[in-house]
Amino acid sequence: MSGTSVDAIDCALVSCQSENAEVLTTCEYPIPQHLKHDIAALSQPGADEIERMGVLDRELGALFAGAALSLLKNARVDPDEVAAIGTHGQTIRHRPASVTDSRHRGFTLQIGDPNTIAEITGITTVADFRRRDIAAGGEGAPLAPAFHAATLSAEGVNRAIVNIGGIANATLLKGTELIAGFDTGPGNTLLDHWIQEKQGEACDRDGRWSAAGNIDEQLLARLMTHPFFTLTGPRSTGKEAFNLAWLKKMLGQSSAIAAGDVQTTLVELTAKSIALAIKNHSPVPTEVFVCGGGAHNTHLMQRLALHAKPAKLDTTAALGMDPDWVEAAAFAWLACQTLTNSAGNAPVVTGAAGERILGGIYPSGAPRRAI
Repeated sequence: MSGTSVDAIDCALVSCQSENAEVLTTCEYPIPQHLKHDIAALSQPGADEIERMGVLDRELGALFAGAALSLLKNARVDPDEVAAIGTHGQTIRHRPASVTDSRHRGFTLQIGDPNTIAEITGITTVADFRRRDIAAGGEGAPLAPAFHAATLSAEGVNRAIVNIGGIANATLLKGTELIAGFDTGPGNTLLDHWIQEKQGEACDRDGRWSAAGNIDEQLLARLMTHPFFTLTGPRSTGKEAFNLAWLKKMLGQSSAIAAGDVQTTLVELTAKSIALAIKNHSPVPTEVFVCGGGAHNTHLMQRLALHAKPAKLDTTAALGMDPDWVEAAAFAWLACQTLTNSAGNAPVVTGAAGERILGGIYPSGAPRRAI
């Protein structure tokens, strides 16, 4: 799994039995700085896009293959023992129906060539999970809610699972029933880009910089006017909507706002938008469990706990799943769904016309000679 934050490749070795998924071992595989730069550049319109995309697609395929083999080496597991690699790929553009206002023009694009992954690893690879849902009239995202419902739900409990990656998304569970799922808006993406520009740091460790500042209520009000926050029902978003250029536009002439106060306000934007989104449903969750990188941002978790009240807040570790590996495990589970001809999407979440088998299967090697 490589998400919108593009901080590293999350790799998980997962055993799927029925609808359960057990994470056996994990690793975080680095993304070279020049590839991070190329991904960022390709995520916005620019010159010579097709050529740059073709090259980066193959480069990322080789990188993902290396990540999978490194995981298996560390786990002392032979590639022949692995049923498949489930790869999310790297999103470079996400413009679903809710953005384009047309189900026939909506699209999403993830690169990291699965042919290259299968060729290098010798392992069957399942990829391109999102576009079938898009073709069926859905948003193509988020896809993790079906996995959350299968593995993190409980009878008799109204629960929300919130993934705070670059973009944040929420899964709402009424007992074991999946009742809704949607992107809520920015997670870490604006926080990371702002601290990178102002302090040269990859992220705000533990939220220490934001915790030292003050919320600028006027800036927060302007940020909350983004059209995405008015959407209801199935919805998804990405860096196309929430990026540094948009933030600077919202700042406008407010150059007097201290950089640290901007960071504090961005934490409030993430926490408030998540809480408002999950409270806008019935029944309102009584438990909220967080996964993703945002689970490590102490200041963000404190603000989310405040806004989510009276629901109690914790991380998915309390449910037996490390918050760092939920998303990677989700795509292993989705690969299992594909291989068993089972649906991977949840129409109540994405808005698709119905359940669909997601992704394409790229076999492990050369065909055997017929006897």
